[in-house]
Amino acid sequence: MKKKYAPNEIEPYVQKQWDLKKTFEVIENYNKKKFYCLSMLPYPSGKLHMGHVRNYTIGDVIARYQRMLGKNVLHPIGWDAFGLPAETAAVNHNISPDIWTKNNINYMKKQLKALGFSFDWSREITTSKPEYYRWEQWFFLKLYKLGLAYKKKSPVNWCPNDKTILANEQVINNICWRCNSKVEKKLVTQWFLKITNYAEELLDGLKILKGWPKQVKNMQKNWIGKIEGIKINFNVTNTKINFNVFKENIYKYNDISFIKIIFSNPICNKIPYNEKIKNFIKQSYSSLEENKYFSNKIKFINSHLFASNDILKIKLPIIIVNYISNIYNIQASMGVPKYNEQDFFIMENCKIPITRNEIVIPNKIENNTNYDSLINNNLIYKKVASYKKYFNLKDWSISRQRLWGTPIPIITLNNGKLIPFKENDLPYSFPKKIFSTKIQDNYHQKIKNHYKYFEYKFHNYIGKKETDTFDTFIESSWYYARYTCPHYNKGILDKKNAKYWLPVDQYIGGIEHAIMHLMYFRFFHKLMRDVGLIDTDEPVKNLLCQGMVLADSYYYIDKKNKYNWVSPKKIIFKKDSNNIVQFLDKKGRLLKYNGMVKMSKSKNNGVDPQDIIIKYGADTLRLFIMFAAPPTMSLEWNEAGIKGMFRFLNKLWKFIYEYKKLYLHLHKNINSNIKINYNKEQIIIQDYVNKTILIVTHNFEKKQIFNTSIASIMSLVNKIRKYKIYNKTDIIIIFNSLKIILKILYPFAPHFCFILWKHLGNKNDIDNESWPNVININNNNINIFNVVIQINGKKKYSISIPLEYQKKESNIIKYIYSNPKISKYIKNKKIIKTIYIPHKIFNFVTKIN
Repeated sequence: MKKKYAPNEIEPYVQKQWDLKKTFEVIENYNKKKFYCLSMLPYPSGKLHMGHVRNYTIGDVIARYQRMLGKNVLHPIGWDAFGLPAETAAVNHNISPDIWTKNNINYMKKQLKALGFSFDWSREITTSKPEYYRWEQWFFLKLYKLGLAYKKKSPVNWCPNDKTILANEQVINNICWRCNSKVEKKLVTQWFLKITNYAEELLDGLKILKGWPKQVKNMQKNWIGKIEGIKINFNVTNTKINFNVFKENIYKYNDISFIKIIFSNPICNKIPYNEKIKNFIKQSYSSLEENKYFSNKIKFINSHLFASNDILKIKLPIIIVNYISNIYNIQASMGVPKYNEQDFFIMENCKIPITRNEIVIPNKIENNTNYDSLINNNLIYKKVASYKKYFNLKDWSISRQRLWGTPIPIITLNNGKLIPFKENDLPYSFPKKIFSTKIQDNYHQKIKNHYKYFEYKFHNYIGKKETDTFDTFIESSWYYARYTCPHYNKGILDKKNAKYWLPVDQYIGGIEHAIMHLMYFRFFHKLMRDVGLIDTDEPVKNLLCQGMVLADSYYYIDKKNKYNWVSPKKIIFKKDSNNIVQFLDKKGRLLKYNGMVKMSKSKNNGVDPQDIIIKYGADTLRLFIMFAAPPTMSLEWNEAGIKGMFRFLNKLWKFIYEYKKLYLHLHKNINSNIKINYNKEQIIIQDYVNKTILIVTHNFEKKQIFNTSIASIMSLVNKIRKYKIYNKTDIIIIFNSLKIILKILYPFAPHFCFILWKHLGNKNDIDNESWPNVININNNNINIFNVVIQINGKKKYSISIPLEYQKKESNIIKYIYSNPKISKYIKNKKIIKTIYIPHKIFNFVTKIN
């Protein structure tokens, strides 16, 4: 061991030891309790960013802790390798997306290893490899056979920039989730998965996810968006035409003023209407074709027809509208101007009078406080209505107009019939030459250039192979299950392995995935369960959503009114004549400070993890990431904090180096397990060690607030460094304390602790050590009791007192006063009296200024 801490020397050495010994590889061991720890798999963009580092550090800290508890820990990693960015980058760099992706994976893999993450690399998966997506295609064909996958022409979200379809979940305020372009509507034939079949179960399942953040569950609940009511049968007055109208439970019958029908409702083809109405319906269909259907401005026309119902005894005007709801698939609903602003607008423009409907129900029950429920029940009893519920959730549009993705394994014959690929013909892959073209064509042009590959001819059948690919969220919807058997080649999953490892015990990822990935993979888990692949209802027990990593951001606006973002590393700080700090770039341009925002390429405020590793080491970076903020909170990047962690590790390194040099060489055969006769000072330090173990353990088990754990460890290190060593017992106490410090610090700074553990003379690797237990002082030749110290009734400290002091209260007071931790609380305070409850509480009553 060198005198000076040199992370750039020790970290590669330790990582090599882990690789040689295959320290983190696991197999299914039914004699050990399992723990599956998983972070969301990364997209191989080329370089890790600090968001990656935070996510994977949190996961690694938890995984290492669980191993120390003696559990069989699965901690895998892989690559979400398909998608638009790789395809775009490949075109821009004139390289195959396959090669581009492989190069990025190789580089990022080195970065992950340099950070010391304890991944089981033997289970690494890459979603763009045929051996992975062939099973995805197999599963899709299974769903198609079961009627859960279907193809139809439907209005879709179209991104004009990326030139591809988007799922509803990928559109945020009418903006593309990836490129921020305004989304259009198109009528396109596409593939869907029937996620709506699972809407009720996805909603109900949230109740059992006790280990999930409330915010995520609420976001999913709102997105699924269940509304309940009744579907009432009406007829067009003076005709034999019947139709159904939905009434939500929250509205009262007396507040209904009219009925609104969507122009595309089949009833519009039956009812008699004039030329104006005919033109309105025609224009509404034209607007749908021209992507104007989902305009925020409602359009409507009074049909001058009425709807009636023999049971309700009411007559309501019928209004035809261009849309009822962008959220729910409702064909006809009640107009309630009292509660709905748009309905009020319709009512005023159509000059519909506000009237309170007097609804008479035969055999009305007297004194019934829920009049509307009575009406509902009566309508249902008379078979005029039925219960109905709608969900905001729509079927998942999975067709994407991209080449770098999983091709959909379906053939469309010229007569329109769909033929699924045979299992023996999987995987269905696009030819590599389709990517290697030097022509910067779009997706459709490339398909056209290679049309012969997609032709299908067999006997008398002529058709075309599907050219659309799956939404890449499909790859990330089942990867967690494939980790349980990544090399299994007899099926999508090895059921025995999947049963052993699933569900995931701890999942870590960003809350931005709440209604996309986190919804989709819950859906996929239920699909896999229903086809007999797994036997649990939910994929994850506990979910931790880490906060963002923030950094300072600066910009200037050029002559073209364009924002130019300047890296914080290139900022010059200068005070003006009024002593106010100004921000300048290297060309002297005055910059504006934009505050702390999420690290991103667009704001040019990212910090390259590799630079920090080179300068301070991976353990320093890991320690800062975990210390700077609780995992769920935003983390503000501050290099001063990095330097603080580096100083701490240097101090501990130096102390252990000097401790061994000064003391352990004098006692080479020291037995750290012998019973100790503790004196007062030794009890105090041992009690502090025990409390630190309990705090850190509690934070792992209950709170997952690791910054307080690190603060406790740092405080203990300071105590140990200041402790005066007088005899062999002191040497043993410090020796044992240092071992405990290295154990509880190990999940955060594993390379550092690996080396120092060996330096203290331990023959085994710290990776195989157990989590420490508190040392029971009562098992030695001295008995103690604990007393809570209070100041004016408020707890300040807890102290262990030798039993021999209990005979006289004056002795207890002297012992308490001698503790420096307590004396600082009562220093310069006037003590009026003390209250002592034997073996429990000692309260100082002081004069309050």
